[in-house]
Amino acid sequence: MRKLLLSLFVLFFLLPVFSQKPFDGGYRGGTIEGLKKPSGSLDFIVVGDWGRSGEYFQKDVATQMGKASYQLGADFIVSTGDNFYPKGVASVVDPNWQRSFENIYTAHSLMANWYPVLGNHDYAGNPQAELDYGKISRRWIMPARYHSMEHQANDGTKVLLVFMDTSPFEKGYHQSGEEPFRSNIRSQDTATQKAWLVKTLRSSDAQWKIVFGHHPLYTSGPRKGRVNTVAESVQPALEANGADLYIAGHEHVLEHDQLTPKLTHIISGAGSEVTPSTGNPLTKFVASEHGFITCSVNKQGVFVQFVNHEGKIIYTTLVTK
Repeated sequence: MRKLLLSLFVLFFLLPVFSQKPFDGGYRGGTIEGLKKPSGSLDFIVVGDWGRSGEYFQKDVATQMGKASYQLGADFIVSTGDNFYPKGVASVVDPNWQRSFENIYTAHSLMANWYPVLGNHDYAGNPQAELDYGKISRRWIMPARYHSMEHQANDGTKVLLVFMDTSPFEKGYHQSGEEPFRSNIRSQDTATQKAWLVKTLRSSDAQWKIVFGHHPLYTSGPRKGRVNTVAESVQPALEANGADLYIAGHEHVLEHDQLTPKLTHIISGAGSEVTPSTGNPLTKFVASEHGFITCSVNKQGVFVQFVNHEGKIIYTTLVTK
């Protein structure tokens, strides 16, 4: 009888407790199977080339970003530029803010800080409006066309984040395109920005130095290989001054390249449209799939997970010293 009573007690009282799902506070947004959060990490999401009024799988990517941000407890989101197609925004009240941003990235977990950089399509409109939007938006933060900040991971690791304005470094833009694109590009002083980049990287004692810009330095996308005059000017400065990771957009792919033993190169430019891709000698992974990446930084390294619009992890890599 005692064994029977004990069995009934376990069945009706203890078993339901042990079989409960983990406490989720009522969250119903879904999760991404296999997404990992390293111990003590600073976690963020990077998406690029997205502003298409929800079309070209932009909404699907946004849905998966919301899941990833919830699971990681993401500290912030970075945009690698071309935030609004086809010609940026005209002002802080341009309808594109609602159509391509506010009404798309609606998950509660995506109400974290967004740190965008400017892309070439943003320069075709009024790039200053994207800086000014930060004055009326809680989450859109662009204090200058290029700037930097330091964050600290939960394990104490110091991380330098550098946000560049790469379009003015592309010499072809100074001669081509419609107005006001050319005037916007020509108004920027690349020599001053490059000197600032060198000083910012050189003066930081952060364990990890991560640089964001719109234009890639290398690609397995349509532009193929070492691309544009941005690479000619920016890459030597990154290599000589301790940058660990350069993350770009512009090419509508998800890609990982190892440019040198110390400089890792990643493209996250598939926030809406995708373009064809093939392999290249320095390319470790490339996919013409809609999606984004997550980055988790701690003392062990920078853990990068590539997630597609269906919520599948299609590639991971750990960047180490």
